[in-house]
Formats: sequence, C-alpha cells, structure tokens
Amino acid sequence: MHRLLKYALALPVALLITVPAFAANPMVGGHAMSRQRNIVQNAVNSSDHTILVKAVKQAGLAKALEGSGPYTVFAPTNAAFHKLPSGTLHALMQNRNRARLKKILLYHVVKGDLTYHKLWREIRANGGSARLQTLEGGTVTARTNGPHNIVIEDGRGDVAHISTYDVRQSNGVIQVVDHVLLPPKS
Repeated sequence: MHRLLKYALALPVALLITVPAFAANPMVGGHAMSRQRNIVQNAVNSSDHTILVKAVKQAGLAKALEGSGPYTVFAPTNAAFHKLPSGTLHALMQNRNRARLKKILLYHVVKGDLTYHKLWREIRANGGSARLQTLEGGTVTARTNGPHNIVIEDGRGDVAHISTYDVRQSNGVIQVVDHVLLPPKS
C-alpha cells in the first residue's frame, strides 16, 4: 500500500514536468495554430493576420516562408498595419511598390527558431538588448520591457510589443507583434 501511495503522489509531479513540452500552441486570431503546418499555412487561418497574408502573397514571399527554415517571424496584426500613416498600406500593396513591400516584410523575419526563452537568454547575454539580423539585411533589437515582456525595436526607433509568444510552426516560430517594423530607409 505504501508503494501505491508513493506512486500516486509522484504521478502529478511527473505530469507537471512533462506537460510544458506538450503544451498546446497559442490560439491566434481566434484559431488554433498547428505545429505540423508551416508559417504561411497557419497565418492563413488567423483572422488577425489577413493583411499580412495578403501582403506576403503580393510580395511573392509565400513560397519562401513555406520553406524549411527555421524562421522567426515577428507577425504584425491587422491592427498594426492600420497604425501606419494614412495611405501607406494601400500604396505598399500596389504592384509598383512590390520591392518595397518585400523589403519591409523580410525585415520581420529572422533566421532561426527564436522562442521567448531563446530571445530572453540572448538579451541577458548581451547586457539588456540583442541585435537580430533580419532576412532584409538590417537589424532589429530585442529588449525587455518589464520583468517578463520582450519588445522589438525597429531601425527607426519604433517599438513593437510581442502580444503572443511562441506560436510554433513546422518551419519556425511566430511572435505576434502590435506594430509594423520598418527598416531605417523603406
């Protein structure tokens, strides 16, 4: 009987230790995100990222973001795109501005699988901020904002807050942000 009680008491502790490794992906835009789908396949299902998906397709980046990666995408919400100055989004979606749109979108993508914990360690290891090389060729800076929050600063000094962390994909991770990141000259 003593061994049975010991096993019963140990079982919840073992479950607590293993549950985080199998924790469900966060919901994004009211929809479940699957770890078996790639970045584009999941983003298409998020009602909060319809503008981002349309922009990725317009810029001709869908195939690239369906690639093996891994990539970290700082994914602006529809609300983030609506914060751009009046007329900017409409202008970016024009065929004549495809190269500029592509540059801005690639500025949101970093090579590697940068989860919350990896970003946090990188920030601490570098004295409070971490410069991240984007696929556009520029850098964004990750910093802490409070005891548990991470923000991303773009090349113009504007700050995007990560609202949903670690949306895992088959080819990387999405960090949902509330601001469109812009390179110094775009």
